[in-house]
This record gives sequence, C-alpha cells and structure tokens, in this order.
Amino acid sequence: MNYRTTLRRLALGISTPLIAALAACGSAPPVADWQVQSHTAVQRALQAYLQGRDRVATAELALARKELSSTGRADLMANAELVQCAARTASLVWEECTGFAPLRADATPAQRAYAGFLRGQVAPADIELLPPAQRAAAKALTPDAATAAVAAMGDPLSQLVAASALLQSGKASPALIALAVDTASAQGWRRPLLAWLGVQALRAERAGAADEAAKVRRRMDLVQQRPVAP
Repeated sequence: MNYRTTLRRLALGISTPLIAALAACGSAPPVADWQVQSHTAVQRALQAYLQGRDRVATAELALARKELSSTGRADLMANAELVQCAARTASLVWEECTGFAPLRADATPAQRAYAGFLRGQVAPADIELLPPAQRAAAKALTPDAATAAVAAMGDPLSQLVAASALLQSGKASPALIALAVDTASAQGWRRPLLAWLGVQALRAERAGAADEAAKVRRRMDLVQQRPVAP
C-alpha cells in the first residue's frame, strides 16, 4: 500500500481533504521520510489529544511540525495545524486556531474556510469549500436538519466537529448532543466525551431535570475514574 493510500485510509474524515496534500509529492516509491514521519505524528497527536494524553499529543505535534517545516510549505503545515484544531473543536475547546493563524496568509481558500467552520463562523459563500462531510451540516437551517446531517456522516471525528460547530451557532438539539456523547463514547475519546457530557448535564440542570443531571454527572465521574456518588 503506497503512502497516499495509507494516508487516506488512516486520516479521519474531517482531516482527509486537509492532509491529503502531505502525500501529493510522493505517491510512488520511494517515499520521503518526512511524509511517513509527519503523517504518523499527526495521527498520533490527534488520537492522544482525544484520549486526554496531553504529553504524548504535544510531543507528536512537535515532531510533525519539525518534519513538515523541512518542506518549507505553509499549506502542509496548515493542514497539520487544522487537524489538531479540529480535535479541540470536537472537544468543545472554542478558541482561535493559534497554530494556523500565522499561516493564514499563505493558506488555501479551503483551509481558511475550514478554520472558520471550526469556530462556527463559515460564510455561506465558503460552504462549498468545506470537506464534503461537513457541507450538509453547514447548510442546515434547523436543529432537526442539523442532527440528521451529522448522523449521516460516516466518520466519528467529522460528526463531533460538525456537532461542535452547530452548537456554537445555536443549532444543536438535545438529540444532537446525545449523538455526540454516543459518538465520543464509542471511540473511547475521553476528552470530547467529558465535554459533551458536561453540556448534557448542564442542559438537564437548567431544565430542572435533577435526576437526569445527576445520572450524567455520575457518568462523568466514571470517565474521570472518580468514585461514583450514590
């Protein structure tokens, strides 16, 4: 299996269109070391972050940056930064993609559009520039349509990223939040699971559903390996 095929199979749905450029320079053997090393590091950093292993995530991202910097290509570096920012968005960490910001001037229009989507701020004119998996969610006009669009996605990280973007824009229904919880749980992604459970608990508390909120809080204790309150 060549590098490009490996990259596309291993890259998660939201990142495939973004980091496919890493393979563009070497689809036939021999494969340059930086391609293998950078791809592996990006994927390890992504998974480590989602699993809550911060030191591993930081080390792997540093390795990816080092390998990609050897190419002198801002577009490749931007891809890696956007993948990591997508992981943060999936975990409801809503902040500027600081690694992408200094690369914005040399990024592609699609990369800039995706950066906006991660903040729930994609312009209608830029929706067609998004990865295909995200376009239907970005176009959704109602919470029900948004939930259906996310449920139809085949990739778990794509689902969480889209759900987060929709939550930021006020289109997240309880069903969508439950879908995000189930998605993170099925993958064993501790960080986004805790974040989405927190949203679920808060909504239950605000609705006066004390028993439901307490149940969600107990589940959060399990995820954090804390003693579960009776």
